[in-house]
Amino acid sequence: MKIQGFTTSIWKRFAALLLCFVLMLCVSAPLAARAETADEAGKTGETVRVGWHEAPYFYIDEFGRRFGYSYEYQQKIAAYTGWNYEYVEASWAELLRMLKDGEIDLLANVSYTEERAQNFLFASLPMGTEVYYLFVSPDNTEITTEDYDSLSGKTVGVAKGSVQSELLREWAKTHNVDANIVEMTTTEEGSLEKLGGELDAFVTMDVNASSKTAEPLWKIGSSDYYFAVSTRRPDLLASLNTAMSRIQDENVNIAQQLSDKYFQTAESNLYLSPEEKAWLLGHGTIRVGYQDNYLAFCAKDEQTGELIGALKDYLDYAADALENAHIDFETIAYPSAAAAMEALKNGEIDCMFPANLIASDAEDDDLVMTPALMTTEMDAVVRESDQKNFIRRDTVTVAVNEGNTNYERFLIDHFPGWQIHYYPDTPAGLQAIADGKTDCVIISNYRFSNIAKQCEKLKLTTVYTGIDMEYYLAVRRGDTMLYSILAKITAIVPDSTVHAALTYYSTEDAKTSFFDNIKEHLTSILLVVALVVILILFLLLRSIRAERKANEEKRVISDLNKQVFFDALTHVRNQGGFENYIEKLQTRVEQDKVHEVAIGVFDCDNLKKINDQYGHENGNIYLQESSRLICSIFQHSPVFRIGGDEFAVVLLGEDFQNKDELLEQFWAEQKRINAEAENGWEKICISAGIAVYDPQTDYSMKDLIRHADQLMYENKHARKGMKR
Repeated sequence: MKIQGFTTSIWKRFAALLLCFVLMLCVSAPLAARAETADEAGKTGETVRVGWHEAPYFYIDEFGRRFGYSYEYQQKIAAYTGWNYEYVEASWAELLRMLKDGEIDLLANVSYTEERAQNFLFASLPMGTEVYYLFVSPDNTEITTEDYDSLSGKTVGVAKGSVQSELLREWAKTHNVDANIVEMTTTEEGSLEKLGGELDAFVTMDVNASSKTAEPLWKIGSSDYYFAVSTRRPDLLASLNTAMSRIQDENVNIAQQLSDKYFQTAESNLYLSPEEKAWLLGHGTIRVGYQDNYLAFCAKDEQTGELIGALKDYLDYAADALENAHIDFETIAYPSAAAAMEALKNGEIDCMFPANLIASDAEDDDLVMTPALMTTEMDAVVRESDQKNFIRRDTVTVAVNEGNTNYERFLIDHFPGWQIHYYPDTPAGLQAIADGKTDCVIISNYRFSNIAKQCEKLKLTTVYTGIDMEYYLAVRRGDTMLYSILAKITAIVPDSTVHAALTYYSTEDAKTSFFDNIKEHLTSILLVVALVVILILFLLLRSIRAERKANEEKRVISDLNKQVFFDALTHVRNQGGFENYIEKLQTRVEQDKVHEVAIGVFDCDNLKKINDQYGHENGNIYLQESSRLICSIFQHSPVFRIGGDEFAVVLLGEDFQNKDELLEQFWAEQKRINAEAENGWEKICISAGIAVYDPQTDYSMKDLIRHADQLMYENKHARKGMKR
């Protein structure tokens, strides 16, 4: 019995140990699995299934890269959450159903309603605001904005289950419209294609339509939209809210910036409303006052009396920028911005340029400012000896032209402690700096070419203030229709058009200084001939001075290149300006805003030979004449000096289309100049190569530059052995 009892006891203990072991396995296995899952998540991030619908919220370019308003916002969220996304592509209506059924975890661009709040979890912060319009076919004649009832009996499509569906029904009820409203399950693009056929009208966001296929008639309404989370994934909501809050802390303007980036071609901005069209018809020509002698922005041509400058290019583009109206502009010159502003207040003109008033100052003058037309870097012209320590100075006196209200306002806004001294014009202010009466003159970087020669004489240079000035059109308060029209135009005119015009006219302004410089040298030469007695001594002294001047010019040019993007010798943009321009151009190409671009590279042959045989002064003239030739042929393209004897041109728009003809003109003009040249250093010999951007072979603008450089060298080798 003892043995049997002993055996029974052993078995009981063994069974208890076995039970404990099994329990440990049951507990440790899930823990190990969780640890493994947590470790895996820590390495790769949690996978979230997200809906992928239409542009401009989501799209893929020809290289397979993803873009879009919502896509970029989701990447910001992933930066704070570590999420990985699994994209599920479908129509927006289908994705909304999938979110409800738990087939996806997250969906962007969902407007909040009480009904939806029962089925989805909404983020605490909106991701943006969208506006809805009723669109018709461009050839529609039956539905008119003047008569709401013309929509009655028509078939109007709207996305199924969307907020705009509810807004459309409320709008129709408000305006007593009895239309046949059909909820669509096709894509927005597919629904718009049915206009003029299956559908008489369709309601969608203005950014979804193209003027070629749809025309907006009425604004139906607007709503904020959010990220919505599946009720089966409530664990995602807290992380989403935290991430969006941190994104707001990082950049409170993110929604506006993304909107500007992806929605800037909103079709509603391309059309005048019936009220705006009626006002324009009754008012007629819009009178624009402008400040004279203010290139590169605006000036009156001395020969024709017509407007020239970037404002002219802006108004030429604006005249036909709208899809349903042409605008006639009449331009009137005034001696100063203050005079133009006074004419505006007196009713002589409808608007004036350039204006730069903050909201409070504009209100005091009973004016309003349109959105900015142009932006310019503001530089301080200072003595070379003050260049390094200028920004650190506590007390500064600044020379301002009498009547230049824009610069007065600029100083009040950004440098209120500076003391203003008034002078009749800019040359007088520059002389006051050289004489020690004032410390600086504030000037736009686009106007520096106009004073470069005088600055060189007076040993003045520039320092970037770190502030940019925006120029607006000023309109009388109460001219609401005019303001609305001008605001729409400002949103349509491309920044590239304005920038190209400013660059071109700043170069044009520099040409006058160049020819004045030639005349001065001719006078010096005549004096040398008259003073035969001291000829030998003069030549010796000139040689010494030339060497010193060359060293001084190198230092001045180096300083200028560090402060501004202009080359002091040729007055075109320098290497830094080229790199800055190419960087921005690369961004525009990547955003699919630019499709046709070419880059030309030009090399001035024989510069070393001219410097050695005829002197550096004639070598400089050779470079200046070469720059003038390039600028005169490629008049609508920015020109850059990117090396000692090398130039580059970026061809867009009209110059791109005419690049072959322009290159032929370039060769012909070069040949004509050389036929008329009397001295060896006057002959121009420039090798050139123009490469056209091809996304299949050029993965970046740097590849395009290398291609153009290669073509230039091929041209140089082909021309090798030709006499200058």
